[in-house]
Amino acid sequence: MSMFETAAIGNPAYTTTLPRLPESARRARRLVSSALHLWELEEAEDAALIVISELVSNAVAHARSESIRVIVTRQDAHVVQLAVVDLSRELPELRLSGSDDESGRGLALVDALSDGKWGAETLPWGKRVWAELTVAKEQPSE
Repeated sequence: MSMFETAAIGNPAYTTTLPRLPESARRARRLVSSALHLWELEEAEDAALIVISELVSNAVAHARSESIRVIVTRQDAHVVQLAVVDLSRELPELRLSGSDDESGRGLALVDALSDGKWGAETLPWGKRVWAELTVAKEQPSE
């Protein structure tokens, strides 16, 4: 049995449910890396691994449930969406952190790496926090 599931309909996607523990970020990164390699979108890997780590870290710190859901979706040929679903309905807020703050920079990283293409939405049972990464299109050679 595979630890990852694929979407039955719609855009190609991989998803898994993980315990709400700090070490789940490693498993989420593995899911993202595998999906990007299968889709031949490795150019987005460095940014995607940082983004999913931050999204998982926020869910671990603030969610109420024992588990979280990680979803990687290929929106189109050059766009990948990373999402984390948890049972908390409290939406994250982008804030400015001072140089002495020990936390609070995660969403600023997500915002920068996704070019501001991220968001959060409430669900009947919790919330979904997502970010989109655009893979640079190859330039035609001359």
